[in-house]
Order: sequence, then C-alpha cells, then structure tokens
Amino acid sequence: MGTPTPQKRNIVIVGGGIIGCTTAYFLTRHPKFDPSLHRITLLEATAIASGASGKAGGLLALWAHPACLVPLSYRLHRELAAEHGGAERWGYRQVGCGDLGAVVTDPASIKSKVAAAAVTSTAAVATDGKLEQKQQNGDHDEDDDKAWEKLPKQDAKASDLLQDSPLPAELDWIDGSLVRWYKQMGEDGSGYGSTETSQVHPFHFTTAIAALAREKGVDVRIGAKVTRINHSKTAVTSVEYEDRGEDLSSSSSEAKHVVIDDVTDVVVTAGPWTGRLLPRSKIEGLRAHSVVFEADVSPFAVFTNIQLPTSYVPEHRASKGQKRKHRGNVDPEIYARPFGEVYACGEPDTTTPLPETADLVQCDTDQCDDLVAYIGTVSPQLAAAPVKARQSCYLPRHMRFGKEYDPLIGQTGVPGLWVAAGHTCWGIQNGPGTGCLMAEMLLDGRASSADVERLEPGRFRV
Repeated sequence: MGTPTPQKRNIVIVGGGIIGCTTAYFLTRHPKFDPSLHRITLLEATAIASGASGKAGGLLALWAHPACLVPLSYRLHRELAAEHGGAERWGYRQVGCGDLGAVVTDPASIKSKVAAAAVTSTAAVATDGKLEQKQQNGDHDEDDDKAWEKLPKQDAKASDLLQDSPLPAELDWIDGSLVRWYKQMGEDGSGYGSTETSQVHPFHFTTAIAALAREKGVDVRIGAKVTRINHSKTAVTSVEYEDRGEDLSSSSSEAKHVVIDDVTDVVVTAGPWTGRLLPRSKIEGLRAHSVVFEADVSPFAVFTNIQLPTSYVPEHRASKGQKRKHRGNVDPEIYARPFGEVYACGEPDTTTPLPETADLVQCDTDQCDDLVAYIGTVSPQLAAAPVKARQSCYLPRHMRFGKEYDPLIGQTGVPGLWVAAGHTCWGIQNGPGTGCLMAEMLLDGRASSADVERLEPGRFRV
C-alpha cells in the first residue's frame, strides 16, 4: 500500500496577535509544510500586535496556567530566543518576581512624589496618537470607594509558590522603608536570576515572529477585517473581508470587499473579537489599562499590595474636585522591561464595550493616571520617570455562565474551522505553545507536543 499523496491546503488565519503569528510561524516550520502545496494567509484588521499582544506586560512563568499548556510554551520561548537572537531582538531574559505589601502613611510625602511625576509626564510622548480620553468630567460618585479589582495573574497555584524573603537588595527602585513584607515567587529562592519567571517585550516579540513567518512565505495582509466565514456542515469554503488598506483610511462603505475562495482551513485567533466571528466560542473582551515609564531599573516583576491613607486622593482627581476611586488598598502590577522601560497595569473594567477593531479602543487616561499616582507612592524612581505611554486593550477571555474558563484550542464542530483564543493575560506566555499545537493539529491531524484535550472546543459544542 503506497504513501498517501499530500493534499493541497489553503489555510487562512484570522488575527495578527501573538496566537495568529505563532500559528503561522510554526506551520512554516513543521516538517510536513510544503510551500508548493500549502498556502497560508494571515488576515489582520488593524496591524500586527495592535491589541493586547502589543500592550501586554510580557511576563513568562512556569507557574502560569493552564498547566497543560504552560511547560511547552515556556520551553519554546527559550528555544525561539536561542534560535533567533531573542535577547537582542525582543528582550528575552529572566527576571525576579515577587509579591510585596507596603503601607503608605504620609500624605505629604505622597503629594511630593506624585507632583514630581506630574511635572515630567507633561512632556511625555504617547505611543498612539489616537488614544482617546474618557470620563474627563464628573465626580464619579457612583465609583467612589469601590474595591480595587485584580487582574487574573495570580491564581491559587501561583500563590502557593510564594516564599518568605527579605526585599532583595537589587530591587532598589521600591522604597524599602514602606515595605512590610516581600515574598519571592518561584521554587528557587537563591536570587532574582534563578526564578521560574522570564519576560519578553510583547510588541517586539509578536512583530518579530510575524516577520519570521512572512520570510517563509506567509501572506500577511494588514487592514483586512474579516466579516464572514462561509462553511457548510462538513467544510469551510471561503472567507470574506473588508480591505481597509494598511493606513486604515477607508471607511466600511469605502473598503474593498475581498473573498478568498477554495479555503480548506480557517483558524480564528482574533483575541476578544473571536466571539464576533464565532459566537458559540463565548470569547469576549475585558478592558485593562496600562502605562509605560521611561526608566532603566533592575529586572523584577512585582505584584503589589499598597495600603493608602484614607485621606489620599490622586492629584489629577483632586484638581477636578473628584474623590478617591478606591478603598484603602490597591495592587498594580509593575514589570521592569528591557530597552529602558517599566510597564505597569491595573484593574480591568467593563464600562466600555469592545469596539469593532483595535484602532478604535478607547483609553481612559484618568485610570492610567491613577496607576501613575499609586506607583509613585512606593517608587520614587518611577514617580520621577517620564510616562511614555498611556494605553488600554481588551483581554480575551472564555466566559460561560458567568465563569471564566481555560482557552479554546482546536477544531470546532465544522471540519476545517479552528479556534485558538481566550488566553486572558497569559497570551504572550502561551503563544508559542498554542501555535505549535495548532500546526500539529492542522498538518498531523493531532496534537503531540502536549495533552490539551481539556482545551478542545468540542467540550463546549463550539
């Protein structure tokens, strides 16, 4: 009996975030990939890494979740960096990681630090001139004294890895006089370079992986907003999209309508927009704000719990006659990053619905300035640092019956229609593993590098 003749495949990937780009990359590196038989097209509505993949923190951790996916992806990050010069190209490195509690008692001290931050931030350069300011006016009375809501970075498994430790001497950009406790994350407490935590610069990583995929023949189309995936019960047939142009200047009425025919496979990796194309996936978006400081500090990722005095109101809110937004404790996450940056993110919110495309995401600069103010209470160095970006994005999460589930990775109920989405704040961490497994599913017919049966869309009849 002879070897089966390889079949032609016309694969369309929807979404140019980290999941779509790694899927394209690993397809072109798969042993069975044949450019004479396999056509791969990646469609991105705005730009590569224009959503959460470009505005994330870039934290990588063996203590992340889901456990079935993390080890593979963490290893692939290391291998990709070694193969493609990741340390120089996208800032791959190990970092220290810890959780700290600080108590701030002197409002006058806070005011001076925040004032210093305000002076420098007036000359800050925004990375995206289209970011819009929301909620400029009003007292926000309905939000006064509300509880701060954490991003889902630290689950029970992560908390179990916390170890008692003094504040490391290298962590000199946190005011040690305010710190009441510090716990290092990871199983090896011998130093910040030996923890089970690494990082990349997410924008540089995602765009580099997209470029590497393009070098191997992937057709990357920017400004291509997918509007419809056509299929029968047994196969996908075509994909329709609006060609907005790479400068995104065309309105919906002006955009050229394009149809890709003879499609054999469609992989939907559209992050929070996945649910728009595949409603049964139940993937939706959760908005999160972040800021980026210009500062070159020691490599640490820090989860904070900051207790503020009841009289404290950030200066930017006090100047508008507003009251404080939260009760006494806030817990922003702060990540020192390569290339002279420090990234910080805060609580998520559900006040603004997911827009049509990533270029229309609205940023509430008051929420960003809250972050700057809170961080300035415990870090004099960051209080004095220029703020180079105030931004927001939507985290893709898999929600059913009010509960958050693991991401979906695999084939839907329609043969040839695939989904890989819902990675929440761990998209950068789990991108390589997801891309590798998707390539195996598409070209081998099954995933072999990790057992991700629990992530199959069929469990939820998608």
